[in-house]
Amino acid sequence: MKKKKRLISLLVTAALAASLTACGGGTSSSSSSSSSSESSSASSKGKDTLVVAYDFFNQKFSPFYAKTTMDQDAQSMTQVSLINVDREGNPVLKGIEGEKRSYNGKEYTYNGIADMEVVENSDGSVDYNITLRKDIKFSDGEPMTIDDVIFNMYVLSDPTYDGSATFYSLPIEGMEEYRSSMVALSDLILKATPENTDFSKWTKEQQDKYWMAFNAAGEKFVNEIIDYCKSNGGDVKEYYNNDVAMGMALWGFGEINDKGVLTAPSGATFDLAAGKFPTAADYWNEIVKKYGYDISDNGINHETAGTNISEFIEQELGNDAGIFSAGVNVGEAVPSIKGIKKTGDYSATVHCTKFEASSIYQFAMPVAPLHYYGDKNLYNYDKNQFGFTKGDLSKVKSKTSKPMGAGPYKFVSYENGVITYEANDSYYDGKPKTKYVLFQEVQEGDKLAGVASGSFDVAQPSFSASVAESIKKYNSNGETTGNVITTNTSDYLGYGYIGITAENVKVGTQRDSKESKDLRKAFATLFAVYRDTVVKSYYADAASVIQYPISNTSWAAPRPADEGYQIAYSVDVDGNPIYKDGMSEQERYDAALKAAIGYFKAAGYTFDEASGKFTAAPDGAKLSYEIIIPAGGEGNHPSYGILTAVKDALNKIGITLEINDPSDSNVLWNKLDAVPIQAEMWCAAWQATPDPDMYQVYHSSNINGAGGTESNHYYITDSTLDKLIMDARSSSDQSFRKATYKQALDIILDWAVEIPIYQRQNATVFSTERVNVNTITPDITPFWSWLNEVDKVEKN
Repeated sequence: MKKKKRLISLLVTAALAASLTACGGGTSSSSSSSSSSESSSASSKGKDTLVVAYDFFNQKFSPFYAKTTMDQDAQSMTQVSLINVDREGNPVLKGIEGEKRSYNGKEYTYNGIADMEVVENSDGSVDYNITLRKDIKFSDGEPMTIDDVIFNMYVLSDPTYDGSATFYSLPIEGMEEYRSSMVALSDLILKATPENTDFSKWTKEQQDKYWMAFNAAGEKFVNEIIDYCKSNGGDVKEYYNNDVAMGMALWGFGEINDKGVLTAPSGATFDLAAGKFPTAADYWNEIVKKYGYDISDNGINHETAGTNISEFIEQELGNDAGIFSAGVNVGEAVPSIKGIKKTGDYSATVHCTKFEASSIYQFAMPVAPLHYYGDKNLYNYDKNQFGFTKGDLSKVKSKTSKPMGAGPYKFVSYENGVITYEANDSYYDGKPKTKYVLFQEVQEGDKLAGVASGSFDVAQPSFSASVAESIKKYNSNGETTGNVITTNTSDYLGYGYIGITAENVKVGTQRDSKESKDLRKAFATLFAVYRDTVVKSYYADAASVIQYPISNTSWAAPRPADEGYQIAYSVDVDGNPIYKDGMSEQERYDAALKAAIGYFKAAGYTFDEASGKFTAAPDGAKLSYEIIIPAGGEGNHPSYGILTAVKDALNKIGITLEINDPSDSNVLWNKLDAVPIQAEMWCAAWQATPDPDMYQVYHSSNINGAGGTESNHYYITDSTLDKLIMDARSSSDQSFRKATYKQALDIILDWAVEIPIYQRQNATVFSTERVNVNTITPDITPFWSWLNEVDKVEKN
């Protein structure tokens, strides 16, 4: 069972995610493009319609509020981004005339709607000077000006904005003052708690209404959790036929003893055997007691099974939701953001107080129309009016399900699980080749068969060895690209790893001592040696083994030809190579085990030479450790084979590795999130971003309970690493940053808290029979989707 929101990932902001997949976000042309095919075949939808199979939508098709990948793709069809990225994830700053860049031996020209000049000032501040094209029109024919850009910036900066984009996190001069001077009414009520008696900023009737909605929403929230548990293997019969008890137990909010008594975290007890069952309200109260009235992703919403608690609250508030989402001044009113300056009808400057390397990506933001999402009567730059009343985004939210912009396609409708788009004749890069595009919801198992049978023209199935084999069977040539299906693969923007927390796997009390590192290196050496065989078995050619804790898609990832490049955990305790050329698999396994013994000895373990086993562990360490793998209780995970092999190897030398494969993955997420951390070792995956900033995961300020991101589950606290991270994120010199990150990666590996495992691939499959494959954008990458140039795709 997998808890949907408990993803260990680095989240790409909504604006950036849109730019990475946006068909209208940018275009490129190759200097060596091939000619179109002359063949054609019939399609049930006709030559003027392209049908794309999609996972289910959340129906938030707004450039401001789309969150899921599916909704992001859906809104991006209608939008353009202020700046774009190229096939390697690098920003394109000269979109008006276009920038020529080489990739994979070909030269591409990247176009966009704007130029951006980045000026680093002598005082450390930075100016981002924006110049907009003068010929951009929205799909309704209205021209785009810099006022549209400024409107978008103010929506994303509004104190009540609650979408995924984090433009407001930029160190723009005046941003903090602008946002802190106003708070949403609902946030004030939540902070005041139900016991509040001060009604100077809201009425008692409003307060009562909100808390009534809060608790009603809470019961919906827990019922969704219960439904999720039921649909993912939970058996209510095991919980005295009470679904609430089942949900509490499986979600980590209750333990049942052998007498049938459920004890909740607060200490409340329910004698299930005697028929005394908890209610949904009881379950909700336990969640509130744990998190208080914090409904953020770090609070109550951390427990979601899919729907954000704030959405349930809005549903309960009904027509009054806008009242509670509106902003309330909490100090002196600040009407504008000092650092956002209009300099002309088609130009503006954003002044930031300091340089951060990742800041540029925040400008990969949509430029949605002011006249559609806002109110032109409320826009007057000189009077600090920006298209809406500060603190009131109701007009913007009202357009969430019906997007409009300057992208290549116009949104027509969403009916019966199908989004219909029509070509935008006003698109700045030319009228799209195919008049209609349909995004059709479909189950995962039906995607590939649908393309092969003619139901769909394009799909993105979850790629694995078995999927690859199925594709080969459809094609007469036995390959993944043939007469029926054309397959285009690219690396996934992320990677799989095995984690070891230095807090719980150490010798004595020092996480960074040589003995503690040697203990972790003993395990890491064995995990590493089995990677090649297991990853190949699980993924075939759909994944590769990686050697550093960074996605191979990143420009900062070390390459085999780089100085100092090394296979992960391939040296023994004395620094000598463990492996020799020509070794068989078994010889490599034996050599790794021998090296692991050396590391355990160096860590202070007592080894009995006669039996060949360890008999005692040093203070603070153990002879038995647990590793948690969220494999659904069935071993269905890319790294599962590594664990079983290492378990057997360690057993030979007297060390026990307990593999915990819970049916409910909350077991892992709860232990990782606990303060202090309760897990010892685990298997998971990181999702990466175009910029390789390591602050969120590896900086010492972000360990559990430190008040930061709390993503540093490794408990790596290294002052040298901290300095390298800060130095790299404060520089614009990519060569310097890459060299600095290499030093940082080496420190992480030396701590032996993360074993890089695999880099898997994504696949997009096209119908060779119905799609002119020569019109698909070439060289698809994690940063350059086929959707970036969907306007060029033609049917046969």
